[in-house]
Amino acid sequence: MASDSPAPGGPLRLGRRPQLSEEVAAILRHKIMTAEFAPGDPIRMDETAVDLGVSVTPVREALLTLRGEGMVSSAPHRGYVVSDLSRTDVEDVFWLQGQAAARIARRTAQMIDDDHLAALAEANRVLRDAVAAADPAAIAAAEYEFHRTHNRISGSGKLAWFLQSATRYTPHRMYATDPEWARVALASHEQLIAAYAARDPEAAAAAIGLQFTDGAARLIAHLQTTDIWKNAPDHPFCY
Repeated sequence: MASDSPAPGGPLRLGRRPQLSEEVAAILRHKIMTAEFAPGDPIRMDETAVDLGVSVTPVREALLTLRGEGMVSSAPHRGYVVSDLSRTDVEDVFWLQGQAAARIARRTAQMIDDDHLAALAEANRVLRDAVAAADPAAIAAAEYEFHRTHNRISGSGKLAWFLQSATRYTPHRMYATDPEWARVALASHEQLIAAYAARDPEAAAAAIGLQFTDGAARLIAHLQTTDIWKNAPDHPFCY
């Protein structure tokens, strides 16, 4: 699952880059989406700046961004606090990703050529090597590159942008440390490439959709091990 977030799968530390506030926002999103920061938890700018080794300014800018996304809220005398994250929120985010990816896949199946197929196969080989090396940062980077290569083929620039925007909420680092997730990712890539070789739009859409249903189920299973939904009514996952 591709993302426009910086350094997917990398360690939770920052470098000196122009868009520092975007990096801070990406780290905070990951912590919120995995319930490291739970609903109602305060996010203090000074403490966050010290933890990440940056000034308060990019933290403030990041929190303003996250407030606009509904991930945090601000309250008088309390600063910023983490907003609620429901099962429905998680399901909807992955549903949106899956729908966009499936549309791109159907379009790609009608225009892909042998050079594109070779590029996708090479990208999947790089991912397979990273999985074999058990390198989470390399795994997440290779997964990002596979989907970036894929999304460029169809020429669906605007739709790919919307997909990348939605995948900002995908906890890439969590998946990259899960060997079973990696197995599913590699298998879905292989099925996708085979569907493209057969020029089968529906098989391609089903293959790429597998990763989003699997990703949603894994994140929900992880969140259920936390207290985030302790008092919420149970309901089955529905994609």
